[in-house]
Amino acid sequence: MTQPSSTNTSPANRGTVLVTGGAGFIGCAISPALVASFDRVVALDNLHPQIHSGQTRPAELDPGVELIVADITDAKTWDDVLPAVAPDVVIHLAAETGTGQSLEESTRHAMVNVVGTTQLLDGLNRSGKLPRRIVLTSSRAVYGEGAWKSDVDGHVFYPGQRSNEILSRSQWDFPDAHPVAMSAAAVAPAPVSVYGSTKLAQENILESWSKSYGVEAAVLRLQNVYGPGQSLINPYTGIMSLFCRMAKAGKSIPLYEDGEVRRDFVLIDDVAAAVVAAAVAEKAHDGALDIGSGEFQTIRTAAEIISRYYGAPEPHVTGQFRQGDVRHAWADVEPAKAQLPWEPRYDLEAGISRLAEWIDGRLPAEAAL
Repeated sequence: MTQPSSTNTSPANRGTVLVTGGAGFIGCAISPALVASFDRVVALDNLHPQIHSGQTRPAELDPGVELIVADITDAKTWDDVLPAVAPDVVIHLAAETGTGQSLEESTRHAMVNVVGTTQLLDGLNRSGKLPRRIVLTSSRAVYGEGAWKSDVDGHVFYPGQRSNEILSRSQWDFPDAHPVAMSAAAVAPAPVSVYGSTKLAQENILESWSKSYGVEAAVLRLQNVYGPGQSLINPYTGIMSLFCRMAKAGKSIPLYEDGEVRRDFVLIDDVAAAVVAAAVAEKAHDGALDIGSGEFQTIRTAAEIISRYYGAPEPHVTGQFRQGDVRHAWADVEPAKAQLPWEPRYDLEAGISRLAEWIDGRLPAEAAL
């Protein structure tokens, strides 16, 4: 994997950075650049078996990173860790991320995403030393279905969640309207999943706390992150790796709804570069920033590219749907490009090639699924 390079290694960015969820997908990807930018890098992770089957240190985590295995929802974790680490910057990645899973395990998602965040903040208070900045990776899920524009008179409205009744009628889009890009500057959050609600709660809690204590808060709302290093055993995340594994096994990829769902698939390299830029910038950016590829693709298009790569049968539409999924989602990345500075470098075809090559190096065809 191409690792993001540090954009600023001035003395102001030395010191210690603490990364929660630091042994995960994004944590491993940012680790080399953090080691290059800070004097000390500490990752805190519970090595959950849904992601880490062997519950051992990932090989992808830079050897210069100190790994502490602990639970962010436990107050004792912070009382043990924070006095010893005294971070100058905290990158808060730790989260439960499964949209569908959050409907069935709401308490688990709220505990990790919401209580884990408040435990971190309370622990910082108890430690007596506050960081100068906290970087939070949030999610496009905070927008829910987002904003749509009427084809009749051009007014912007928020349609809200598609009900089970609507989806059962195969009414995928909202009539006489089209979606607009997700933008923190223009689109109000309106989550339609438990996961999205917990991520918005994280943002609100951090904003209130940081303004009260004079700590910089940098919030990044990520679109659909994929690429080398993503878990191949977690059934609740990673649609792109799932598609690759199905096609590699010679199967036709099933497409939910009508296959025309729009998504902003952003390669891990581009996400890692954005997170590092937010962490090392001389001054934190203003407001939440949206991180994506700069374009949207349909699920059908992504599946067709993957199928062609593996010589698999054409994808097929199933008409199935999943509660909590939104119809369309993509980011307006212009504010992020202007403020970080940062810009996405990989288009979908290049990203899929990188992911597929990585999967091919780890799974024989017979073990793809």
